[in-house]
Amino acid sequence: MNVAFLGATKGMGRALARQMAARGDRLFLLGRDVAELERSAVDLAVRADSEPVKAAACDLERPETFAPALAAAKEALGKIDCVVVTAGLFGTQDQLEADLDFARRVLTVNYANTVIFCEHARHLLMEGGGGTLCVFSSVAGDRGRKPVALYGSSKAGLSHYLESLDHKYRADGLVTVCVKPGFVKTGMTEGLKPPPFAGDPEGVASRVLAAIDAKKPMVYAPFMWGWIMLVIRSLPRLVMRRVGF
Repeated sequence: MNVAFLGATKGMGRALARQMAARGDRLFLLGRDVAELERSAVDLAVRADSEPVKAAACDLERPETFAPALAAAKEALGKIDCVVVTAGLFGTQDQLEADLDFARRVLTVNYANTVIFCEHARHLLMEGGGGTLCVFSSVAGDRGRKPVALYGSSKAGLSHYLESLDHKYRADGLVTVCVKPGFVKTGMTEGLKPPPFAGDPEGVASRVLAAIDAKKPMVYAPFMWGWIMLVIRSLPRLVMRRVGF
């Protein structure tokens, strides 16, 4: 596949990009840190023993960068078969409640700006006859919960959008894959106590890549989080008010 990849420099995104490159997919990297992009591009080219991997600046806090970045990807790759979005912002509930400006940034980036980026990507893919849009949301958006009231709400909106997109455009050739990671041991979660069934980036990446190939509309990673969230979604509100998860 020819893949435009937003967020390939860290954590789960880096693991997924490496697995894609290793199997022969051609990648074009998008991100806000140009130095990080260049290092990742060199790493991917070496791992895949391929032609140089190109990159362009794209910042989810600056919507004006979206269209030019995707246009650069299309020019470099010729045709884009897949757009992957793993980038986003995270903050604990305490951090977000204490800093409402940061909370605004998280809510804006994770929902509004990610949706607008996806709309640019959707138009680009459908102009080429279709393709796959794979976007990382989170299990935090599956149910209103005390520890993720703000962050989770941004992911709930994103998941809703991605599901709707799949319903509307799958028949026209656009495959939407919504990824819902549970707790994964990355730099984003450093300092937080990992719960049972915490995943690692490489395991998540393998599961996501399989979902992309199978054109699954939604995937939990690690897989146990699908069962965990099934239980959590079924709990009555009275129980949710009393528990702390």
